[in-house]
Amino acid sequence: MVNSLLIIAALALIVQAFIGLTYLISSIWEKEKRASIFAGLQFLGMLGLVIAFFYLVEGGFFETPTGLALLIAGVSVGAIGIFLLVRKTKPNQRALKGTAGLTVGEVKRYDQRQHVFGRNRSIRPGSEQYRRFYREHPEMEECDAKRREMGLTLGQHPGAIDGPYGRANVAATFAFWSIPIYLQSPKKVKPQAHPELRGKKVSLSPEEATERVEGYTRSIGADLVGIAEINPVWVYSHRGEIYYDNWEDWGKEIDIAHRYAVVFAMEMSFDMVGAGPHTPTVMESMQNYAKGAYISTQLASFIANLGYSATANHLRHYEALMVPLAVDAGLGELGRLGYLVTKEFGPRVRLGAVTTELPLIPDRPVDIGVEDFCRICKKCALCCPSNAIPLGDQAEVNGSFRWKLNAKSCFDYWAKIGTDCNICMRVCPWSHARTFPHKVIVKLIIRNSIARRLFSVMDDIFYGKKPRPKPGPRWAGFNAGQSG
Repeated sequence: MVNSLLIIAALALIVQAFIGLTYLISSIWEKEKRASIFAGLQFLGMLGLVIAFFYLVEGGFFETPTGLALLIAGVSVGAIGIFLLVRKTKPNQRALKGTAGLTVGEVKRYDQRQHVFGRNRSIRPGSEQYRRFYREHPEMEECDAKRREMGLTLGQHPGAIDGPYGRANVAATFAFWSIPIYLQSPKKVKPQAHPELRGKKVSLSPEEATERVEGYTRSIGADLVGIAEINPVWVYSHRGEIYYDNWEDWGKEIDIAHRYAVVFAMEMSFDMVGAGPHTPTVMESMQNYAKGAYISTQLASFIANLGYSATANHLRHYEALMVPLAVDAGLGELGRLGYLVTKEFGPRVRLGAVTTELPLIPDRPVDIGVEDFCRICKKCALCCPSNAIPLGDQAEVNGSFRWKLNAKSCFDYWAKIGTDCNICMRVCPWSHARTFPHKVIVKLIIRNSIARRLFSVMDDIFYGKKPRPKPGPRWAGFNAGQSG
């Protein structure tokens, strides 16, 4: 019995020290100075326990009554701790129902004209659309007019937070911007089949169509892909963003006849997001929006060539809300910060979609513990410079149960600094690079409510309650000494 307990204890201590070493290596690789120091101290403590254990074994301490009692107690406590940490706790039934689980009342479709981006980017002062919109929404006019007077509209001061040091990154950002602009025309987002294929519908079972569509989407650059059956409440009610001077479409009701949405996500670079709110993060955002425009228009064209209608949804042509579609497609859960949080990359993703009539097999929503974790963590809210993210619990907002963001204050901060900030994305504990120890932590968090509480506290200890931005890659350098 003693020998068996000694073997169990030795293996447990060695595994613990190994994980501690991998965490130290991971922290150094992530360029996290604070975490590296704490991880180093943790590893030394774990290594000390291993050395002390084998020293006591060699000295015969565990053959004494006191040593045996200590050994039994240590193994018992460790076994109980592991059991409590790895056991699968009760699933979140609300998450498993997707957006239906978050629907607690009547959800009114969102008018794209009212979106803070749409009314500040698209509606031109003095135009007929401007006069018509503010006649219908006079409560918004004064606020929006003050914002314009202060120059607080996106595009007014690109890269302002980094000044001249960020101009190269701004140049790269606008280079990526050109791709969605090029792919924004009606012919690109709602493509026709190639002339030689028109009228020749390919007969596919829903299973085969799903396999081909998901495989094609991954092959052209998507990191995650899922299928959702479209709930009409997540379709915008009226068009409000105009990009190609097709103003006759402004204010028109949006009607999607398609039943399915192919939703995809692209990972945002850990190093680039780590610089948020500085210019590398907006460059990374725009790079992924460019990828999303390419992937969605290519996928729509592929489906059109199969003989079925399809519409691309990307930065320059959204007909539906991406996060609810992604939740229903099983890509992740809605987090406190308003972004989709995925198992694979946390919130470090950008989304795109293609709606289609092609019969497909929908994926199921997932429960990965995000709702419970976000209730505990609150780091994004504490770090948000515009106080746009609530610290309190979820509440009913337009018939759905969620955290209500202050889009106005968020938008104003973006416009002031000239980037899309991404501080909330950067500080989120789910955003860490998926090195070995972080993969282990994510698996435990997904399974267990105790792990969520433990690792939320540990994240504050190792990374700080308000982690500072990192320099990012040298090629995307900026003035790291500036505030942020």
